[in-house]
Amino acid sequence: MSPDISDHVPAGADADRVRIFDTTLRDGEQSPGISLNTQEKVEIAQQLARLGVDVIEAGFPITSPGDFEAVEAIAREVEGPVICGLARTHKADIDAAWSAIKGSERPRIHTFVSTSDIHITHQLQSTREDVKGQARAAVALARSYCEDVEFSPMDATRAELEFTAEVCAIAVAEGATTINIPDTVGYTTPEEYGRYLARLYELVDGLAGVELSVHCHDDLGLAVANSYAGLLAGARQVECAVNGIGERAGNCSLEEIVMLLRTRRDEHGLDTGLDTRELARTSRMVSRFTGYVVQPNKAVVGRNAFAHEAGIHQDGVLKERSTYEIMDARDVGLESNSIVLGKHSGRHALRDALEQLGFKVEGNALNEAFKRFKAIADRKKQVTSLDLEAIVSDQVRDGAQRYELVWVDVQASTRREPRATVAVSMPDGSERLGEAGGDGPVDAIFGAIASATGVEGELRQYTVSAVTEGEDALGEATVMLRAHERLASGQGVATDILEASARAYVRAMSNALEGAAVRMAEGVTAEAATEPATSGP
Repeated sequence: MSPDISDHVPAGADADRVRIFDTTLRDGEQSPGISLNTQEKVEIAQQLARLGVDVIEAGFPITSPGDFEAVEAIAREVEGPVICGLARTHKADIDAAWSAIKGSERPRIHTFVSTSDIHITHQLQSTREDVKGQARAAVALARSYCEDVEFSPMDATRAELEFTAEVCAIAVAEGATTINIPDTVGYTTPEEYGRYLARLYELVDGLAGVELSVHCHDDLGLAVANSYAGLLAGARQVECAVNGIGERAGNCSLEEIVMLLRTRRDEHGLDTGLDTRELARTSRMVSRFTGYVVQPNKAVVGRNAFAHEAGIHQDGVLKERSTYEIMDARDVGLESNSIVLGKHSGRHALRDALEQLGFKVEGNALNEAFKRFKAIADRKKQVTSLDLEAIVSDQVRDGAQRYELVWVDVQASTRREPRATVAVSMPDGSERLGEAGGDGPVDAIFGAIASATGVEGELRQYTVSAVTEGEDALGEATVMLRAHERLASGQGVATDILEASARAYVRAMSNALEGAAVRMAEGVTAEAATEPATSGP
């Protein structure tokens, strides 16, 4: 590690320690089609705590009652990480953020305002002087609530560096403990970003005495590279998201930056405090809850990340894995499929197995999970850890569904049009039947669900994959659709891919309708500020 890096790390801090700021539940949830309920967000936050992240940005409380409720629940229930709430520089935002996170043992308020002239002129319709005044007042107010305050000059990499330095200096003077420099639209390059941060250290008095953070988007595919460059320039907090999800092309991928630091510590001397064996499980949970499938060739956690097809590679790996593998699959949790239950396993065995996986399921939730387990165990020889994760993920999602699939019946043939009949439980508890034909059995199922509920959805994406290997593998279906002017996704798991597809479609439709209902109920929050809510850094 070059000597100039440690010069920028706050006195007394561990110069080799990089803190992981996870924004999956804030920036990640803003991805098109993602709609997480409070229970899902709490489950993800609990898993992030098991992973060992330092900070969880739980949400943007002012944007909606639903987001406020989720942040408040995470602050109350999740122990270990700092729990952070995002806020613009408006008093109402900061008040809401504090009200939501104050139940945490380690609360943080993260406030931001744009410093690029593009944003100041066209979005804020303001002036540079006003931006400085907003930053000063916001950080001071946030600091009056809690000692841990983060400040971000949004769109900093397209802003004049000297002006951004002025605003950051104001934030430091008012008591900000972390300064985050966002590459909000993924515009910068690693070399440019490194020079930017080095110059910022020269211009901002006191910057070396606080934590410098980086937040990079992936519009040009450089989010991880830029974040790494920022760390080499002296930053010691990196903001990232599981599976790289986030606005537009997404954020710096948590699993990639973490394993880059772990694997090449010999080069840079940096590392995190994460339990990397939880990376794969965290990735799977986020994928199932969000409906965002992890691409097979995704670095670190993709299905093919440790697969070898070429004969030369296979030969080398069989002789010595290090010939073609720079990481061990066990170090990221990709071979953690050790728990095996059979059809005769009881409720107690299931509960113990779920607790080993980090899930605390009791009461009626355990009863429902046991029913799903027995139904699947009757069709499979063995139920593994991956199967159990999928079952529990299904149960969490069922907790807030407006509609629920009761049963599905399909008649399919190559000689005549497939037809499907479904029964769907409605929000009022009633049960409705629907019937339709289609170009194939899946199309017929989707049409039957639309007939039963009276809601037409425009299908945007449909994928099916196997949870595990083998003839009796669980099928996992993902549906993304547009309904009620809202894009939403859903996933379903079953041994029958037609049943999984029906479950996924019902959940996606429910998420779309829930989102529409929430928007109607949230109109009051738009009046709490002088400008529409923005996406954040």
